[in-house]
Amino acid sequence: MPKPTLYYVRHGQTDWNAELRFQGRKDIPLNATGRAQARENGLKMARLIGDPASLAFITSPLGRTRETMEIIRCAMGLDPAAYEVDERLIEASYGLLEGTTLPQFKAADPASHRERKQGRWKFQPPQGESHEMVHKRICEWFDTIERDTVVIGHGVVGRVLRYHLLGLEPDAAAEYIFPQDRIFIWDEQGEKLV
Repeated sequence: MPKPTLYYVRHGQTDWNAELRFQGRKDIPLNATGRAQARENGLKMARLIGDPASLAFITSPLGRTRETMEIIRCAMGLDPAAYEVDERLIEASYGLLEGTTLPQFKAADPASHRERKQGRWKFQPPQGESHEMVHKRICEWFDTIERDTVVIGHGVVGRVLRYHLLGLEPDAAAEYIFPQDRIFIWDEQGEKLV
């Protein structure tokens, strides 16, 4: 039986995204750009999907993904509150790095910064999670998907899904700059960006 199609959208931009801060599990709200990105993705989704009632809609528990989902569902003409939340889709924890910028991290801990550059897939921030650790919980979640699904998630979660579904090299998957203004479609043919 073929695997279901996933329509994956990273949450819209937050102020911390714009400032290039490690965000992780901090519950930073969308900014005006992020709300506009979500609206545009919702309009694109409405054009893509003929019968949204046939799809599942699932999001991470964090506010920025839930707001993105609600804006997308409104743009599709759907009840904004009719979706599922799955804790396993929460963003990777960046631990003690959350709230810092990459230059601040590099200045404060050059050795860890070098370690991250040498292998992002296995790099685990202090008190945080590596991409490899996130992959384990995302695989468990993915195995429960039974029908075509719209997923609103995060950057690391999206990178891990791309790795899992497309058979990418781990560090290349972890280094991918995940856009917030596109819809990723993953199906039996591979990946398409809209």
